[in-house]
Amino acid sequence: MQRLFLLLFLWVLASCSRPVFKEKWTKETAPAVFWARFETTKGNFDIEIKRELSPAGADRLYQLIKHSFFDSVVFYRVVPKFVAQFGTGDTALEKSWSKFKLPDEEVKASNVRGTISYARSGKETRGTVLFINLVDNPRLDTINYNGVKGFPVLGKVVEGMQTVDSLYNGYGGTTMNQLDTMYRNKEAFFKKFPKLDVVKKAYLVRRKNK
Repeated sequence: MQRLFLLLFLWVLASCSRPVFKEKWTKETAPAVFWARFETTKGNFDIEIKRELSPAGADRLYQLIKHSFFDSVVFYRVVPKFVAQFGTGDTALEKSWSKFKLPDEEVKASNVRGTISYARSGKETRGTVLFINLVDNPRLDTINYNGVKGFPVLGKVVEGMQTVDSLYNGYGGTTMNQLDTMYRNKEAFFKKFPKLDVVKKAYLVRRKNK
């Protein structure tokens, strides 16, 4: 019960504090390399994103992090020896971002352990949902899925991979059958899956390339 209250509190708090979406955000360009920190219910991890790997994808991720999109989103699909997926939070805000579609891009780096890519379900469907590879997943580089080939890597976790490894994975992919509930009734979703971990806060950081 205490954890359920924490999850709901974080989600409500983020919904109340997020700035109102502005179309001009979608025109911001990411630096050639940038870093961000994700504070989660299991600890922190840092990512490094290289724009050359996926320019449009990196720009969107930069915009999302800069404007607090990931605050209180859920790691709703954590499959052992596969991926940790996150990015679904405020439904109205997600719809605002999704109106500005990202062009599909080629895969320039392999989906090895620790790398980050967008989830997608077809052409121009990358947007706000991402996954971190928990193991080497080279098949994701070339797999054909609903008319698109592969999942372009954006960057990687450079610190705190142990945090990513510790995310609760007991539900596996079963949560995917309840995504409608997650959008419509967050309290009911968390009651069903109370052990899920959450991004408490995500923000850009300055970091020297090691």
